[in-house]
Amino acid sequence: MKIGIEGQRLFRKKKHGMDMVALELIKNLQRIDQKNEYVVFVKPDFDDTCIPEASNFKIVELNSRWGYPGWEQIALPRAAYKEGCDVLHCTSNTGPIFSKVPIVTTLHDIIYLESISLFKKEGTWYQKLGNMYRRYFVPPVIRKSKKVITVSNYEKQRINDHFGFKDNRLTAIYNGVGSHFKKVTDTARLQNIKGRYNLPDNFFFFLGNTDPKKNTKGVLKAFSDFNKMYPGKYKLVMLDYDEDELLKLLDTVGGRQIRELIHLTGYVPNTDLPAIISQSRIFLYPSLRESFGIPILEGMACGVPVITSNTSSMPEVAGEDTALMVDPSKPIEITEAMRSLIEDEMLANLLSEKGIERAKHFSWETMAKNVLELYEDVHRELKNN
Repeated sequence: MKIGIEGQRLFRKKKHGMDMVALELIKNLQRIDQKNEYVVFVKPDFDDTCIPEASNFKIVELNSRWGYPGWEQIALPRAAYKEGCDVLHCTSNTGPIFSKVPIVTTLHDIIYLESISLFKKEGTWYQKLGNMYRRYFVPPVIRKSKKVITVSNYEKQRINDHFGFKDNRLTAIYNGVGSHFKKVTDTARLQNIKGRYNLPDNFFFFLGNTDPKKNTKGVLKAFSDFNKMYPGKYKLVMLDYDEDELLKLLDTVGGRQIRELIHLTGYVPNTDLPAIISQSRIFLYPSLRESFGIPILEGMACGVPVITSNTSSMPEVAGEDTALMVDPSKPIEITEAMRSLIEDEMLANLLSEKGIERAKHFSWETMAKNVLELYEDVHRELKNN
């Protein structure tokens, strides 16, 4: 069988979310499958060595003069057909409407299809335009897909409620957590990362961005209120966040006075994250809505107590009694969870230990094995029809 994998953004330097899932899928398929042939379709960019070489994997770089839509709707299906693929796996929510090659689609979430305004004040115009594109293209792509993969049972139910599947085309396959996410104890490594990113001594780590669902406003409000209990004792470390956007959010929660307590690191490669997380006191991930929530597991794997949300998929991923669950729409609950973990060392240690064990239940290799079985199911069905 020849399997095409869409990996349009894999060569870009700043990889996030769905990019990392696709990359982990490819790396683990290379380890477990030497029988089938693979063709990975990417857009040319700087990080062109991120996919290891393998004898049964071919990389095809595709350009398009029509930007993202042209790459996905025209260049990708043409190339997959030309390469003689038996199936094409579109890994990032969308895919080509017209494809001669049968499609498998990973639908991470359908937030952009839910009854929310595309033009709320929150979110960038890039995000809003992306949602408009998905709202148009996702429904016909899903209707034509031979199989649809999503990442949690919660999201599977949401998708099924929306599309009303009458067959077994929809399946949930959990994401994993990278094996490099573990508690870092090497003093030299910790000091190197601390110096490189100028990390403070006592800090909470928040993995948020400009997407409204990440609840950055709520976290900033909660941290501002927490700082009133412990003035200046703890800092908040955030990654690649725009300074102007941060100041705007601080103004909305009346907390610009805590700007000096917020440390922005800039973009951090995934390989450096464990050494940063391991030095934090608390890992904050109280999103408003997630289809899975890989960072929850990353924080747990590094032995840091996690604060996350009691909504959507997050309880399913975090498990029972392994993290502090809060209502993300109530900053006071986030503040209280921070206070609890700082004042109750026994609780913090217990969550740290339980979190490490919980993260062991999720692996990228297991995910890749499940996806490979799905490819084989599709191939059998096509041969029998």
